[in-house]
Amino acid sequence: MTVALLTLELFLSTSRSLKDKRMVLRRLKDRLGALNVSVAEVAHQDVWQRAGLAVATVASSDAGAEQTLTSVMDLIERLEPGLVTRRQVDYLR
Repeated sequence: MTVALLTLELFLSTSRSLKDKRMVLRRLKDRLGALNVSVAEVAHQDVWQRAGLAVATVASSDAGAEQTLTSVMDLIERLEPGLVTRRQVDYLR
């Protein structure tokens, strides 16, 4: 069993308020839920144009977890191109 954690740093250039930021993050979280992952905002909650998201998944192998997290990144890039400024993947075995 593998638990994988994808940590993302996001830059929301069009956000002009916390409300704008929350709308974008809510849309991302709702769509990512279809991939059977857990998503939480973990950093920069009070900053308009930055966000830190953590995405967690559990799989039977590293390859399965990596495939899920690749799907997460693909979906984010499709919905909001250029939003991700940094990403890091950690595996817990």
